This record gives sequence, C-alpha cells and structure tokens, in this order.
Amino acid sequence: MSVDLDSSQLYFNRELSWLQFNSRVLAQALDESLPSLERLKFLAIYGTNLDEFYMIRVAGLKALYKARIQETGAAKLTPLEQLNAIHDYLHKEHQVLETCYTSIISELHTNGVHIKSYDTLNIDEKKSVKEMFFHEIYPVIIPIAVDATHPFPHLNNLSFGLAITLKDDAKNIKHGLIRIPRILPRFLQIEQTFVPIESVVEHFASELFPGFTPHASTPFRVTRNADIEIEEEEADDFLQLLEEGLRSRNKGSLIRLELREGANKKLIKFLLSNLNLDDKDIYSYKSMPLHLGSLWQIVGDKALSHLTFPTFNPKTLPPLDVDNIFEAIDKEDVLLYHPFDSFEPVVQFIKQASRDPETLAIRMTLYRAGQKSPIVKALIDAVNDGKQVMVLVELKARFDEENNLRWAKALEKAGAHVVYGIPGLKVHAKIAQVIKRTGSKLKSYVHLATGNYNPSTAKIYTDISYFTAKEIFSTDATHFFHFLTGFSTHTKLDSLFMSPKQIKPKLLKLIEKERKHGNKGHIILKANSLVDTDIIKSLYLASQEGCKVDLIIRGICCLKPGVKGISDNIRVSSIIGKYLEHARIYYFKNDKVKCYIASADLMPRNLLRRIELMTPIIEEKLSQKIEQILMLQLADNILRWELQEDGNYTKVLPLGKEVNNHAILEKYVSKIHDKTKKETPDYVSRLANKILKDN
Repeated sequence: MSVDLDSSQLYFNRELSWLQFNSRVLAQALDESLPSLERLKFLAIYGTNLDEFYMIRVAGLKALYKARIQETGAAKLTPLEQLNAIHDYLHKEHQVLETCYTSIISELHTNGVHIKSYDTLNIDEKKSVKEMFFHEIYPVIIPIAVDATHPFPHLNNLSFGLAITLKDDAKNIKHGLIRIPRILPRFLQIEQTFVPIESVVEHFASELFPGFTPHASTPFRVTRNADIEIEEEEADDFLQLLEEGLRSRNKGSLIRLELREGANKKLIKFLLSNLNLDDKDIYSYKSMPLHLGSLWQIVGDKALSHLTFPTFNPKTLPPLDVDNIFEAIDKEDVLLYHPFDSFEPVVQFIKQASRDPETLAIRMTLYRAGQKSPIVKALIDAVNDGKQVMVLVELKARFDEENNLRWAKALEKAGAHVVYGIPGLKVHAKIAQVIKRTGSKLKSYVHLATGNYNPSTAKIYTDISYFTAKEIFSTDATHFFHFLTGFSTHTKLDSLFMSPKQIKPKLLKLIEKERKHGNKGHIILKANSLVDTDIIKSLYLASQEGCKVDLIIRGICCLKPGVKGISDNIRVSSIIGKYLEHARIYYFKNDKVKCYIASADLMPRNLLRRIELMTPIIEEKLSQKIEQILMLQLADNILRWELQEDGNYTKVLPLGKEVNNHAILEKYVSKIHDKTKKETPDYVSRLANKILKDN
C-alpha cells in the first residue's frame, strides 16, 4: 500500500515540539528528589529558553502572519494557528510553573534561604535594604514622566522596570515609568535572604517622584524581535554592518509584555496602548519574579553550593595525561567525551602549539568562544611569537555577536588573519589545525569536535572531541581552511564531509544502505533537533523495511514515532539531566564506518545554510567507545524520556537496575583517574557490551 510521506499527519510542528522540550526542563525543576538549587537552576533555564523562543521563534511567526504567509513546515500549520497554540500551551503550563516555584521556595526556606519582598522583611532587614537603596540604587535608577510633553520612552529588548500611576495634591493622575538598569542586581542580598529589586523600588517610588503619591504600580518587562537581518551582499564593511545590526536588535518590534498577575487594569491599558500590544501578548506571573533567568544570581551564590549537585571535576586520562600532547597524538588518535573527559587537552593543544618553535601555523574556527577565552589568548601569543595564525570568527553566532566581535578585533589587532564568516552562510564547523615542521617535513595535527571552543560550556555540555594526525584528515583540513579564506565555492572534501553540499547526501545514502538490511539494520541518530523532512522520510522508509531506528533527540523532533506501518520501528528518546546533551553522533550498524561525529544537527539550517563538518570515526577502538556511549544512553532509565505518537513525552521508569548515564560516566572516569585498584572495574564497557549483545 502506497503511503504519502508528505502528509502533514506524519509530522509534529517544530514550535510545539520545542515547547515540549522546555516542559521537560520544567519537569526537572519539579523533581523533588533533586537538590533545591538544582531545581531552581532548571527553572532559570526554562525562563532563559523561553526568552529566546519569544525573541526568535514567536517574533518570526508574527512576522510571517503580518506577511500573510499561509502555512509553514511539514505539519502545515498557519502562523496564526501556531501563535494561538503557543499561547494556549504556555497559559495552560503557567499554573504548573507557579506551583513549581512555590515548592522550590518552600524547600529553600527549610534550608535557610529566603526570597522575600520588601514588605515582608523584618525591621533590621528593611533598614539594611533602605541603606542599599539610597546608596546603590537611587543614584542609578531612572524615573520617567509620561505625559503630553514627555513621550513614552523607547524600551530596549528585555527592558525591566515599573509602570506607575501617581496623584498630586490636587488629585491629578499622572503616569510614569521607573527603569531598572541591568547594571543593578536583580535581587538585593542580606546574608541568605534575596529581595527582588522591584519590590524595593516600588516601596520607595515616592522618593523618585517628589510631590506625588503612588496610586498603583506594576513591574513589567518587554521582549522584542531580536533576530538580526543582515543584507551581506550589500555590505562593503561587514563589521560595521554587524555593529549596526546589533544596535537594531533593541529596535525590533515588541512581541511580549510580562506583568505581575492582578496588575491595575488602567496601568495595563496604559502599557498596551503605548507598546502597541494586545491582551494575547501578556504573560503574567503570580508569585514568581519577572525574568526567571535572573534566578541564576541565587543559583550561582557560592555560599549555597551545598544545595546543588556535588561538583564533578573533569578528568584528563591516558594517553593525554602527558606533558606533550602532540607526542601522544603521534602515537594514536584520541577521542574525548566531555565533560567527563576534561576539555583542558583541547586548550593545551592550542597553548602548546603557540609556544612550540616547531609550529608554523595554527588555523581554527570560533563560533562561541566565551567571555574569557584562554584559547584566544594563546592564539594572540602565537601571533606575537611570529607564527601564522588564521581564525574564522563567526560574527553571526546568535547572541554571541558582541563577544565574537570583540575577539575578532583583538585577534586582528595582534596580527592574526581573521575571516568574519562566509557570505550567506554561518560557519558552525568546529575544527582546529596545527602545522609543524619536523625535520625536513611538515606535519599536521587536527582537532574536530561537536561542540564549541569554550572551556566554560565544556564543563556542562556533553560533546565529542577527536584528535588525529592522519594525513587524510590533515589534507581535508587544509582544503577546508583554504575554502574559508579563498574564493572557491566548489570545495569537496575527500574524507570529511562538509555542508551544505556533502553531509545531507551522505546521511541519506547511509540511511538507505542500512534500510536494505531490513530487520538486521540498526540506525542511531543523536542530535539536538530533527526537523529536516528528507531525513525524516528516509527514516520512515527504513522503518517500513523493519530497520530498527533509535533517535536520541534532546529538543525538537518533527518525526512522529509509532505510526502503524510507517514508524513502528522508530523510538525517539530525549535525555534531560545534569549536563546539556549537545553531541551529534550518527551510527549505522552495518556500514564499514559505523560512527560519525558532527557539528551539524538534522535541520535544514545546518544541512543547507551552514558550513558544518561531519567526521567518520575509522579507528575501531574509538568507534566502539562511541557505541558504548550511545547504548548506555539508550539504557538510561532515570534521565530519559520517550516521545509518544500523540506528541507527548513519557518519562522512562527505572524498572530493575537504575541507569543514570551521567552519574555512571562520572563514576567510571573518576575510577580510572584515581587508579585506586590494579584492575579498574570498567562498568560502562561491561554494561554497554551487554546491551550491544542484547541488540
């Protein structure tokens, strides 16, 4: 029977799938078995995620609606249908969010940590806060009158403050705003008591408007469209164009107004009319502070670290626990799994190269380097030492543009050859190459990865790193960097695979080959998102032939599993836990090369509109290590969720032995590192090999 694989009934909408992902983050905050600050951390992540979702995805849908676009995506929903569905979903989830916050606050209270408004403080606490207000807040805060001679001010993206109604002695009503600058702390802290700044400003509002009495007030926060549109073809100076784009981010159309629940109706009307928003654009909080992401201030308090998970210190294991990392790579290829394996060898790869007199050149891509980058510092040191340094700094890395702009200027000032990206494409590939002179010959060392060159995120993101001195990869690395700095648009790599021309065709070919093995075939795709319809249709066809398909997709998944006769053999898992699952791994049981690692997710933007790299893992020992990681994750019954045919996710229940892949890998790596026994129990390998055998 012929099946229409283009039918909208076979696909989930990507925006609603993303909301399901954020709900799984919220579920972590609801988990009372976790330490209280870990729960608060997940609530902060939920809020930060939602901010970005509104700034980019909701803003985009609103723009499509205004442009009268009829339908988008394989699920074929109109922009208005998606906006309404998002509104309904989030407002239904709102009560869960409030209950979650109340539960966490109660748990923190039992541990001596309090989040209290100014009015609920005791006399001594109020005295301390009053001093803080007049010494640290009053000089910085901005009271703004709004009337016929004082127009409503422009509010930057994510502006936060109070809207206020005031009365003078003659009972005349005035409107005003109090802007709370971002340089001020979100919470005022008295030992282990945290006071939301808006409750303090609200109490002392009369000090900011002498001669007026506050009548009503409400905290508010606005969100704008933050997607930067850059017409690169018209740009003579890309740096200048990007800087202008960054400034325009604060001028994007307004898309959301966050308020306190029960706010004065006349104040709401005042805000909506001046912001050109309507009731559907309001997101209200009852007990929670506006801007959930600001809870990071409390989570990050070192004095409260006993209320979080025990800190795991990543380990540097053999063969990289040596003084000279290049000598180790000369002997064998090395594969690391961060954050269990330390990211320090990656940093040392660049640092040692920058100091080595045999080093001739260092080339690499930087997508998100972080605010304090030892890698960028090492690159500058290398330039100062006379080495050739070429760096592609991707200035279009969303929300890291300013940071990357700063690093690009610093590198260029030092004398490095800096490339600012490729017109029309983002460079998302993660690759570094070091070229040395050994005797009369040149030798190249390459690092390829699934994650960014950012030591900070490498402690909390799971990613794969691969070091090699193989000539086939070195040659491709050289071609790749020549492509970035030259004019060629026809570069084709021989051993590595590069998007937008090579990765998708290769994946489709690999899926097709595995499909032919029928019920003896097994595909495992691990990524952040699965959206590309051609990949999904190919997986449907494989499932119809009996091929087993396991998808480990952290976030968005548009594929619908469990549809009779179409996706019966497809299982979709999502792992949400202590670490952010970020690695992209593609496994094909019957292929000569079973495992590939990639910078690319399974989305059209990655496969068609970005420069990405996919690396075959040809060393059997390293391929087996990746298989073990995948099988361990598929056996996880603590952190894993499974996607159902109706679009909902169900938490996998721990039947029998508990398997928490994050905890197991921490324990495993620590045992090897400590070397407390002559024979270290290889728990991961034994468990993974058993799973492999069972499969």
